[in-house]
Amino acid sequence: MNLVRRSAAALIVVATFSGCANVSPTQRATLAKPEMQFDFDRAAGAITGHTYASKEGASGGKAVGGGGCGCT
Repeated sequence: MNLVRRSAAALIVVATFSGCANVSPTQRATLAKPEMQFDFDRAAGAITGHTYASKEGASGGKAVGGGGCGCT
């Protein structure tokens, strides 16, 4: 049981620190390109944003007022 706990603790430590990375200013320019974004398809993003705003009509959605019916 002690080996399992040590292995689990080591795995947690490795997983915690493996996601950290220093990014230099020159690399940030590459990461800021549209094709490096999660949502680089602007048409799909607009449709998703409209759907989200329509469903979140009670709180305004994405800064869009309305009743949640999809009409603005």
